Amino acid sequence: METKKKIILCPNPYRDKDMRVAAQSKAILEEVGFETVVCLPFQKEGYGTDLGVPIFQLTHEIKKADLLIAFGGDGTILHLAKTVAMNNVPVLGINLGSLGFMSELEPNELDRLRDLKDWNLTIEDRMMLDVSVVRDGRTVYSTIALNDAVISKGSIARVVRLEIYTEEGFLTRVGGDGVVISTPTGSTGYSMATGGPIVEPTARNILISPICPHSTRSSSYVLDPSHVIRVTAPDANRKFVYLSSDGGKAFSLKNEDVVQASLSKHTMKLVRLSKKSFCEILDKKMAMEAAKYEK
Repeated sequence: METKKKIILCPNPYRDKDMRVAAQSKAILEEVGFETVVCLPFQKEGYGTDLGVPIFQLTHEIKKADLLIAFGGDGTILHLAKTVAMNNVPVLGINLGSLGFMSELEPNELDRLRDLKDWNLTIEDRMMLDVSVVRDGRTVYSTIALNDAVISKGSIARVVRLEIYTEEGFLTRVGGDGVVISTPTGSTGYSMATGGPIVEPTARNILISPICPHSTRSSSYVLDPSHVIRVTAPDANRKFVYLSSDGGKAFSLKNEDVVQASLSKHTMKLVRLSKKSFCEILDKKMAMEAAKYEK
């Protein structure tokens, strides 16, 4: 007898406040024969207890999961990216946020979850970055990022100077608020806000985009993913310079630190149920964003 496939339901407790969307999805998935378990991307005291739904530990359950469904916005998927990539578990996003470039379904499309029954999944492989900081020959920070690694100044209004290299030598010098090193998935995030190019998310490129550069000659770079990017901040000791990966906790940099970003062996696997192209999704999301500001 074939064992049931196990699906983790992962609601953002601040987006799916009463677990309504996750509970509806749970009912549909169990009806078509899946085993489901509810885990949280991050803890919120008392969440789900009034519904009598047990909450399990994600780090434990992910080891034997076949799929994770994230209920939230792109931020929820980003928060889960490292965990799912390290465990090679595909993700289906249900959008409870605003834009949701990575999410596949809206809450009014939950019936589409029945399409999972045959397990004929279309999966998009999204490249990720290995991000590290080397200090005095030792790695003092290491992670993988789906969207970007951001090196930026603190809140004090001073220009930060960064020097950017590849394994081939010196690439450019940036003076301004910092730099975003991003993947194609991250090209519609902070990188786009800096004026960087929009890149099809299934592409393989490393993007380098200056943040508020003080030189009009500063431009974005789109590089082959075989390159290893190295960034130094020569005056980090006099100014506050930080590294943040996928919007996570900031890591404080020192003068001699080398921030390194390169193509990771890990990828994020996103499940696709609809036949919408990236161009359609982009057009729709951009129109929604424009309408929001016209109100």
